[in-house]
Amino acid sequence: MSLSPTQFRQSLRAALVATALVCVYAAPTPASAQVVVVANGSPITELDIQQRIKLISSSTHKQPSRQEVIQELIDDRLKIARAKMYGFEITNQQVNAAFENMARRQGITPAQFVQFLARAGISPETIKARVRAELTWNELIRGKFSSSLQIGDADVANALRQRNESESGAIGYVYTLYPVTVVAPRGSSEAVLKDKKREADELRARFTDCKSGLALARSMRDVAVREPITRASADLPDQTRDLLASLQLGQLTTPEPTAQGLQMFALCDKKETKTDSPEKAKLREQLYSQRFEAESKKYLEELRKSAMIEYKTQ
Repeated sequence: MSLSPTQFRQSLRAALVATALVCVYAAPTPASAQVVVVANGSPITELDIQQRIKLISSSTHKQPSRQEVIQELIDDRLKIARAKMYGFEITNQQVNAAFENMARRQGITPAQFVQFLARAGISPETIKARVRAELTWNELIRGKFSSSLQIGDADVANALRQRNESESGAIGYVYTLYPVTVVAPRGSSEAVLKDKKREADELRARFTDCKSGLALARSMRDVAVREPITRASADLPDQTRDLLASLQLGQLTTPEPTAQGLQMFALCDKKETKTDSPEKAKLREQLYSQRFEAESKKYLEELRKSAMIEYKTQ
């Protein structure tokens, strides 16, 4: 079984939050350091196998078979070895950054994430090894099969026809937004924040068009208006897209707290586009994922057939 990086992070997060395992990660013993398999010259130890079993069990709530785990570890070795042949290597810095991002997505620090893993009996290096293999493989597949992975407009149109969906209904928008922030010093008291919220609501109520509204905002003390930004609806999260769709031109979004204060966005332009609507963007992503998985599976099978696998002990 091979999880994509996104599926892997999501399932692991859910497991760590919902499961209270109380094992403690221990230093490797001579038995756990025993080499079980050698894949193209790269050893796989008993410790590697036991750690991967714990990781899969925690992230999927299913107990994998020993042979499934060994095959996954062999695949990881084959992926990294072949990527090196083509010059695709993931640095320790990239792996550490991915590990830290996993922690941040759970709203915890990397140190706290390590503690969560320790309670599940999982070494951080076990996750990093898995992340390194997947990141390396993704880079290799994207580089080696870049031409066949491209999804053109014709591919999207054909997929829409197969679904009996019309392109005419797949309309997106390009928004021009001005970030407007009611500045609040870091560490402000509740009373100050309450006053800032009142100021933001008052500005929003008086903001009826961008020309006069932006001029008003710029004239106010502790209000910052930044340069405009352009965003396509296809690139926005569903919640943000729904919010902008319900907003009239020349209005401000509701204030949201940020590190700088209370931020709003003035909707100053909205143009229709059929280039990439949210529906088309999702379909394009689905088509890309399907092609990526197909190329990945086929290429991995080729590597397995030509691999040198030596079993030391079971």
